[in-house]
Amino acid sequence: MTLFEYIEQHTTPESDVLAFITHDTNVNILNPHMLSGRVQGRFLAMLSRMIAPKRILELGTFTGYSALCLAEGLAEEGQLITLEHNDELEDTIRHNLSLSPLGSRIQLRIGDALELISQMPVTEPFAMVFIDADKREYCAYLDSVLPLVRTNGWIIADNTLWDGHIIDPAYDKDKQTLGLRLFNDKVSTSPNLESVILPLRDGLTLIRKIQ
Repeated sequence: MTLFEYIEQHTTPESDVLAFITHDTNVNILNPHMLSGRVQGRFLAMLSRMIAPKRILELGTFTGYSALCLAEGLAEEGQLITLEHNDELEDTIRHNLSLSPLGSRIQLRIGDALELISQMPVTEPFAMVFIDADKREYCAYLDSVLPLVRTNGWIIADNTLWDGHIIDPAYDKDKQTLGLRLFNDKVSTSPNLESVILPLRDGLTLIRKIQ
């Protein structure tokens, strides 16, 4: 048994809907490793329950797994907006979201994340943002969402250790790795942000907007 298998065995099980999405994604979708998975999904759900946000923004829907996890903690009448660039996934996402009662509280928008974010009013701030899209654009995503996050709001960034590539010189010319390195440096040196990188799955950074 691996350490991760032990952790998974001692983590609250995912719902039947999430188990179906996990299986279906692994069988029918390209790059199924992009799915958040059970342990990270339970962690996202728990964080969301702690914060009880009225509004959540997600960048990178994939097949809808993480959106449903985050939606578990939404405050009464709360809403989650999720952005996905790959329009070929739209039918799969909408079907998966429809399997859960939480799906009615999730609004899917297809298109370029930076363009869609630019159209959002700053008068409707988010309490929580989950970034899990193009790694080359993480710094741009951060700059775009910060004005939309309330003071003491939370930003969660996925894949910030990038399978160890983040410290591997062999990836010094890889654009995704470079994007993540710049993002990690930017977050850790910003006087308006408080952060910690957790070695959960592929690296998960928790960020609090101080002001």
